[in-house]
Amino acid sequence: MTRFLLTAILHRTLLLGGVWLVLTGVALEAIALGVVVTGVAVWLSLYLLPATNPLVLWRLARHLPRFVAGSVIGGVDVARRAFSPSMPLTPGWLEVQSDLPDGARAALGGELSLMPGTLSAGSQDGNLLVHLLDTDAGFDDAIPREQSEIAAIIGQTQGRRA
Repeated sequence: MTRFLLTAILHRTLLLGGVWLVLTGVALEAIALGVVVTGVAVWLSLYLLPATNPLVLWRLARHLPRFVAGSVIGGVDVARRAFSPSMPLTPGWLEVQSDLPDGARAALGGELSLMPGTLSAGSQDGNLLVHLLDTDAGFDDAIPREQSEIAAIIGQTQGRRA
């Protein structure tokens, strides 16, 4: 194994193991299962997003608060729209061009689905298909920024924009 791959395994183990510990509340009876689940999750993450670029954990940590805040704002916005029948909506589709690897493109799709008024509906020919609740509301303005953030997290320097 190369030093780069070992670093990727270590980073992903720390990240995913930390998530397991947070989810289980550091319960001693969950440690053994956590070791197995973390190992499988690290293997799966390396399979879906091969260690061709270093995962930059500090960028991920910097990204998380804004991601959580955006998810809450998105939930409130969609609830406001759902309870306001007079609010005009113009739903539509957006095809987002992306040169992110498949695993990172899936992460982008998941993140976009938590943004206000957007829902990732899969990918086609390397492009992400996104449904917009209101095409006139400017929801799609944040998509290039989110794609750049994910590219930076995985250490990819260039990416096409939506």
